[in-house]
Amino acid sequence: MQFNRRRFNTAIAAGAATVAAPSVLSQSAQPIKIGLVSITEGPFAVMGADCFRGAELALRQASMRAGGRPLEVIRGGTNATPDRATAEVRKLVEQDKVDIVVGPLSGSEGIAIKNYSRSQAQCTFMNGSSAAQQTTLQDPSPNFFRFSMDGVQWMAGLGSEASKKYKRVAAIGEDYSFPWAQLKGFALEFCRGGGKIVERFWVPLGNRDYSAVISRIPKDIDGIYVALGGSDAVNFLTQYDQSGGDKDIIGGSITVDQTVLSFRGQKRPDWLVGTLASGPIGDTWDNPAWRKYVGDYRAAFKDGLPTPSLFATAYFQNMMAVLTALDSVKGDLGNNHQALRQTLSTMTLNGPTGPMRLDANRNAVGNIFVTQVTKEGNNLVNRVLRVVPNVNQTLGQPPEQFLQVGFAARNSLENQCR
Repeated sequence: MQFNRRRFNTAIAAGAATVAAPSVLSQSAQPIKIGLVSITEGPFAVMGADCFRGAELALRQASMRAGGRPLEVIRGGTNATPDRATAEVRKLVEQDKVDIVVGPLSGSEGIAIKNYSRSQAQCTFMNGSSAAQQTTLQDPSPNFFRFSMDGVQWMAGLGSEASKKYKRVAAIGEDYSFPWAQLKGFALEFCRGGGKIVERFWVPLGNRDYSAVISRIPKDIDGIYVALGGSDAVNFLTQYDQSGGDKDIIGGSITVDQTVLSFRGQKRPDWLVGTLASGPIGDTWDNPAWRKYVGDYRAAFKDGLPTPSLFATAYFQNMMAVLTALDSVKGDLGNNHQALRQTLSTMTLNGPTGPMRLDANRNAVGNIFVTQVTKEGNNLVNRVLRVVPNVNQTLGQPPEQFLQVGFAARNSLENQCR
């Protein structure tokens, strides 16, 4: 999909026509420039479109102003690769001179932008939905913030729930940082509950043909843990069903997200009803703030999903955090954003998924939802089974104990859980 960069701006020009124009605007009248980055090409393009919806909803609700100043937003598109993400963000920071970057979407993109942020002390970087563990847990950057947690956190509660029903599972995921984090988070609890992961399959991002993998899935298992997203998830689930596969699916956080359950142009996978999963949202959560957010999303985007995806919600919350902090400091970006960053580091964000705060590494601590796919009317949704509160990046363990098995990688727990 060809992506055309575009800007959307406040009515600065209209305001300027009514004011006696000084030669230099005061800081309070100068726009704050925000670079908004998400994926526009490849297997995650549908997810990327919902990222933009979530961020735009937060901006609309703020009337494109924060801290008493107008906002100018410049969009950038990526393709899920670290190099492309870095090039796009570099252009926004070094050529467009944005003050704040919100994004990216994908895990390894996030690690790359975290690393780039170190060289740009004048800019504040707010995560989008990227959820690699190393982005904040390993060598965190002082000007990179994440109000959306990581892929290990998103698995809190799922492994223990799944171990009540399943004992031997195979696992499949794309071969990069986010699925590695998802499998690690799942395995930590699943294995502790007596489960075994008997086989793992890592596939390239954008894989279209899963026949070779499906043919190698062991017969003596009772479930398949799937950490695929976007069209990768749709392709695998469709081909597995068509092959006559009869094992239950255990869903990674984005595998049964609305970007997959409501994927247009594909036969709806009703056979996924009953699938266990977990993540930072729960479609049916009976909470006033969540219900309001869902209603606002539906009203704003007639072309949106039945309920906002994980990706829309992550971008909404991260943009909301930026705007809330800017209001708190009255738009002050002086001294390399010192006041803004201090506020982000210490504030509690009361967003649609409940209160969220940052730890010492500027990574979010918040609610995780254990869910099960169900059918409501014509839609598949994730029904909330339980909420796991205050999930931190080391799942409640001391960091040194948590990291005894190392950071999330393709060989995480290689000698365990078998």
